[in-house]
Amino acid sequence: MAISPITHGNIILAIITTKMIQDYQKKILSFYETYKRMPGYAEIMKLTGFKSKNAVYKLINKLVDLGVLNKDSQGKITLASNMDEVPFLGYVEAGLPSLAEEDLLDTIDLDKYLIPHKENSYILEVKGDSMIEEGIKEGDYVIVEKKSDAKDGEIVIAEVDGGYTMKFLKKKGNTIFLRPANKDFKDIYPTESFAIVAVVKGVIRKY
Repeated sequence: MAISPITHGNIILAIITTKMIQDYQKKILSFYETYKRMPGYAEIMKLTGFKSKNAVYKLINKLVDLGVLNKDSQGKITLASNMDEVPFLGYVEAGLPSLAEEDLLDTIDLDKYLIPHKENSYILEVKGDSMIEEGIKEGDYVIVEKKSDAKDGEIVIAEVDGGYTMKFLKKKGNTIFLRPANKDFKDIYPTESFAIVAVVKGVIRKY
């Protein structure tokens, strides 16, 4: 029986190769990384070259079956939760070298681990070296959560006398002051105004 040639735009999912699926998957994930949202059907058509929404529908179902995407009862697609997870293989000592055995213990969702309350969080780039002894260097990025109060010893972003700074919050009785993590800097005692803006929750540094 003769088989009619199939164009890329009208390709049938049943005979798409694994490599093609992987290529479409990469394009969709690249869109997600760029725009921080999943593409719509029309956008997936442009990404893949498909000529019909039916082909997109079949591709989405295939990616759902592969565990790449999730689809709710309304047809809305989201990234499968495990796509943001990185394998957790074990432990490595910070002192003497030891073998880090590559046994898969679990996975860590970096998004949830670093930013558990995304709706109240944002990222700031560090300037200066007043927190260097805490391991926070200039050029690092800190993940902060909006808060108007903090515990003694937490690292905060605070407005002090008209300026903003990142320091340890210290409380002694009714006195509140800020302490740097650098012996060359002095504690800061507010004289006119003081307000906690956010609490530092994590530090990002890329090597």
